[in-house]
Amino acid sequence: MRRLLMATAAAVALNIAYTPAFADMAAAEKWINDEFQPSSLSVDEQKKEMEWFINAAKPFAGMEINVLSEGIPTHDYESKVLTKAFEEITGIKVNHQILGEGEVVQAVQTQMQTGRNLYDAYVNDSDLIGTHSRLQLAVNLTDWMAGEGKDVTNPMLDLEDFMGTSFTTGPDGDLYQLPDQQFANLYWFRKDWFDREDLKAQFKEKYGYELGVPVNWSAYEDIAEFFSEDVKEIDGVTIYGHMDYGKRAPDLGWRMTDAWLSMAGTGSPGEPNGVPIDEWGIRMEEGSCNPAGASVSRGGATNGPAAVYAIRKWDEWLRKYAPPGAADYDFYQSLPALAQGNVAQQIFWYTAFTADMVKPKADGNNTVDDAGKPLWRMAPSPHGPYWKEGQKVGYQDVGSWTILKSTPTDRAKAAWLYAQFAVSKTVDVKKSHVGLTFIRDSTVNHESFSERADNLGGLVEFYRSPDRVRWSPTGINVPDYPKLAQIWWQQIGDVNSGAFTPQQAMDRLAEEMDITMARMQRADEAGNVYGGCGPRLNEPKDPSEWLGKPDGPKAKLENEKPQGETVNYDELVARWNQ
Repeated sequence: MRRLLMATAAAVALNIAYTPAFADMAAAEKWINDEFQPSSLSVDEQKKEMEWFINAAKPFAGMEINVLSEGIPTHDYESKVLTKAFEEITGIKVNHQILGEGEVVQAVQTQMQTGRNLYDAYVNDSDLIGTHSRLQLAVNLTDWMAGEGKDVTNPMLDLEDFMGTSFTTGPDGDLYQLPDQQFANLYWFRKDWFDREDLKAQFKEKYGYELGVPVNWSAYEDIAEFFSEDVKEIDGVTIYGHMDYGKRAPDLGWRMTDAWLSMAGTGSPGEPNGVPIDEWGIRMEEGSCNPAGASVSRGGATNGPAAVYAIRKWDEWLRKYAPPGAADYDFYQSLPALAQGNVAQQIFWYTAFTADMVKPKADGNNTVDDAGKPLWRMAPSPHGPYWKEGQKVGYQDVGSWTILKSTPTDRAKAAWLYAQFAVSKTVDVKKSHVGLTFIRDSTVNHESFSERADNLGGLVEFYRSPDRVRWSPTGINVPDYPKLAQIWWQQIGDVNSGAFTPQQAMDRLAEEMDITMARMQRADEAGNVYGGCGPRLNEPKDPSEWLGKPDGPKAKLENEKPQGETVNYDELVARWNQ
C-alpha cells in the first residue's frame, strides 16, 4: 500500500501532460442518448446540465486528476463508464481508483497526517463526519460552494433532493461531504422457504409462534436453529440458518461499529445516533462536542452488558448456525456467498449487494427463479433485548465525496466537477439501476423503479418508506474515526480465535479507546488539534455508579432471551406502501 501511495503521489506531483478529448455538446448528446437513460430530467434538461459542465470545465481541460473509492458495483460503474463520459464531455481525465475500504481509510488518514496530496477527492464514508468536522482538514463544502468553489458548483445540483445530507453535516451545521452512494444493513431471508406451509407448521409446533420476519433476536435465533438443526436440507442441499463472517481483518471491526452493538441495544435512544451514548458505546453529553469516554467506568457502554451480549451472540451464532468456513470469511466473501442458495437468513446484510443478488441463474445465483425474480426479500433487521423504542434500528452507509484541504485548488475544482457529475440528475437514475445505491429522492421515486421494484426484493419499497431515516451512519460522538476504528477488529478477532471471552475483549477494547481518546484530549488542550471538540474524559468511577442509571449504560438483564416475535412480510410492505 505504501508503494502504491508513493507512486500515486509521484504521478500527481509530475502532473503528466495530457491531450484532452474534444469536449463539446456533441459528446454530451451522445452520452445522454446512448447511456444516460432513463433520467429524472428531460433530455433538454440533461443537455442544459451538461452544457454547464462543459463551460465550467474549460479552465481545467487537459488536466488529469486522481480519485479513490472502495469496490462496490456503483463505484465500478463510475470508474469504468462515468470517467470516460466525463473526459469526453469536459476534457478532464479522471483516474478513478478502486481499493478495499480499509485502504481507502488509510489513504485518507495518510493524506491528513502528511499533507501530501495523494488523491484529489475520495468517496469517503460519512462515518468520518465527526473527524472531518473536528480536524478541519476536509474542505467545508458549505463555505466552498458559496466562496472559492462557487464557479464550479452546479446550479442544478439540488442538495434538497439528496437523502443523506443530514449524515454529512457537522455539528456546526455545515456540509463536509456530498453523498455518492447509500445503502442500509437490513435483514435478508429466503421468502420461498418461509412461505412453505409444511415448514410454517413445523416451526409453529416447536416454537409456538409464526415463522416470519423476526422482530427480535430471540426469534432470529429460533429461526437459525430451526433451519440448521431441524430442516437441515432442502432439495438435496444442506442448508444453514445463519450467515456472517469472522476473519481477523478491518471489516470485522466495521461489522460491529456498523450498528451491531446498537441493534442489540447498547446505545441510548436518539436519532440519527444515541444521546448521550452512541452505537460505539462512546458517551458525549447532549449539547457538547466533547466525547467523555467509552468504558462503563466513565459512563460509556463499549464494555457494558449489552455490548458484551452482542459480541457473544455474534460468536455463538457464527459457530453454531453458519456454513463451515464462514468464520474465515471477510466482508467481501460473506455477502455474495448467499448466492450459493444454502442460507435461510442473514440478520445484517448490506443492500449494496442487491445488484449481485439479482443476477440471473446463469451467473451462478441460486437465489432467483428461472424468470430471474428473487426468491429472497429484505426487511428491517431484528433488535436485541437491550434495545428500546427510539433507538436507531440499524446502519446506513453513505459513501460521500470528500476533498481535503491539502489538495491544490485547481485540482480540487476539477475533482469537485467530477464528483458532481457522478451524482448529477443527468446520470443518477441510470447509475442507480446499475449499483442500486440510492442517494436522491427523485431517483428512487422515478417510474422506472416502480416498474422494476418486484425484481429488487423490497429495496425500492424500503427507500420509499419513512422508516429509512431510522438507519444511520456513525455519528459525531466518534472524534477520530481512523484512529479508533483500527482498534476494533483486533479485539473482536480475539473472541473468534478463542483468545479472550467477549467480556475480556470488550474490556480491552474500551480501555484502548479511552487511552487513544486521552491522547486526543491532550493534543486538543495543547494545540487545539480538534478545534476544542476533542475528548474530555470523565474520571473513572466504580461501574455501579453508572450502570442502570438514567442516561447511563444499561444494566444486565436477568433474561436476555425473551419470547420470540415475528411479523408477516407482506403486511410489513403494505405498511411501508401506505
